[in-house]
Amino acid sequence: MAKIVIDEERCKGCELCLEACPQKIIVMAEGFNKKGYHPAQQINPEKCTGCAFCALTCPDVAIEVFK
Repeated sequence: MAKIVIDEERCKGCELCLEACPQKIIVMAEGFNKKGYHPAQQINPEKCTGCAFCALTCPDVAIEVFK
């Protein structure tokens, strides 16, 4: 099973990963990080295929994918 880890403090909430995820399992958190952004977070991790599109599109290098 694949897994992604999002560094919430590095994320600036650009939402590019939401658009890149073919499984649509990334959403924006309701809370804020220390910089005042709504960071991305993963939902339904069991649906993650490990395609890494989210990590490849992240301009802040805030997402790691583990297969």
